[in-house]
Formats: sequence, C-alpha cells, structure tokens
Amino acid sequence: MAGHSKWANMKHRKARQDAKKVKIFTKLIRELTVAAKQSPDPDGNPRLRTAIAKALVNNLSRDVIDRAVKRGAGDSDGENFEELVYEGYGPNGVAIIVETLTDNHKRTVQDVRSAFTKYGGNLGTNGSVSYLFSRQGMLSFAPGVNEDQLMELALDAGADDVVMHEDGSAEVLTTPEAFVDVKEALERSCLTAEHAEISLVPSTKAEIGADTVVKFFKLIDMLEDFDDVQNVYHNAEIADDVLALVE
Repeated sequence: MAGHSKWANMKHRKARQDAKKVKIFTKLIRELTVAAKQSPDPDGNPRLRTAIAKALVNNLSRDVIDRAVKRGAGDSDGENFEELVYEGYGPNGVAIIVETLTDNHKRTVQDVRSAFTKYGGNLGTNGSVSYLFSRQGMLSFAPGVNEDQLMELALDAGADDVVMHEDGSAEVLTTPEAFVDVKEALERSCLTAEHAEISLVPSTKAEIGADTVVKFFKLIDMLEDFDDVQNVYHNAEIADDVLALVE
C-alpha cells in the first residue's frame, strides 16, 4: 500500500504557496489591516500578534507589516471587510472550509460557489463540515530535527504535543493562544520551523485517489486565487505516489 509522508505533503503545499507569493502577500496585508483595527498593540491583541508572526514566516518585510498595521489602526476608508466562512464538500467527499475577508459578500459567495460547482463539489450550510475541524497552532520541522531538544523546549514553552513522523520530520502542536510564545521560544534556541501557522486541523481524513487528485487541486487552487479568500482548509489524505502525479 502506498505510504503517506507528512513532510512530502507539507513541501508540496509550500511549493504551491510559493508560486502564489504575490497573492499571499496581499492576503497577509489584508489580515494585518483588519486585525489592527481592534488594537495596533500586538501584546494586547492576540490576533494581530499571530498575523505578524505569519507574515514574518512568509517573508513579508517589517516595513510592509508596519504600514499595514498603521493603516488598520487609522481605520482607513474603504477597508471595511466582513469575515465570512463557507463550508462544503469537494471530490471524494473531502471536507473543505473557506475563510474570507470581503467588502462584497455577494461577489464572494458567487465566486466560492462557482469553484465548488466547476470541480465536482457542493457548497454546504454553516456547520456542515466545521465539526470535523479544530483550530490549532502547528509548527513543522524538516527530517533530522533533534527530537529530544525539540520536545523539551516545546513542551516547556507551552506546546500541547510534539509528533514525530516516520520520515524524521516533526510537528509541534499548540493552542492558538500559545502559538506565538512556543514559536518564539523555539527560535531563541535556533529551532526555526519550516512552516508555522494556526490552522484548522481535521479529526478525520478523506482519501484522494489518482482519478480525482487533479480535480481536487484545481478546486483548491481556484479558491485560493480569489482575492477575497484568506485560507482554505481540507481533510484530504493523499498518498505519496498520487501526490507525485501533480508535482
């Protein structure tokens, strides 16, 4: 039976994100601006602190981050975004959650619905798949990381768990509230994650086969390409040989 490499899946996802770097920067700036409306002080604004950490991981410059925060704190005209979440099913019954920030909800729902319809999915109602996910902080480390050091430092800093995978890669799991503290504690000891984010983590997985994997990724790509879409989460499980078909 074909294996599933957590690291291979993470690298594939990162490569796809790197190819959309300009769009990712735009989304990060939008999130910073909206988060700063609550308060421009990251110490007293966990959402802004998390948004800044995510922006830095994605190599957004400090100057751009500061400008976005100032713009949000200034309550600029024309930057009143509404947060909307859409849920649905993709090929093979994969559960998908789409988080958006939009200034035109009619446009956004039309775009999201068209993507699901085009690639064999169905847009559902609120709560139709969200019960399958929980929000967690995740820090992914490449194969070869020092397991004992990572586990000791992460747990001391407040992480919930450290998961070692068969390929030697590791994941540190945290609550959303502890994410930045754990990330910064590890970085002070020169343990920098290859990928770090607060994500929706599925409790169950849906297997994607070779016959539908291309359609599935086209659906995810189409959703992620919309300017209003901030994040797309799913519970797809993709075997290494199937993943190789789209690399």
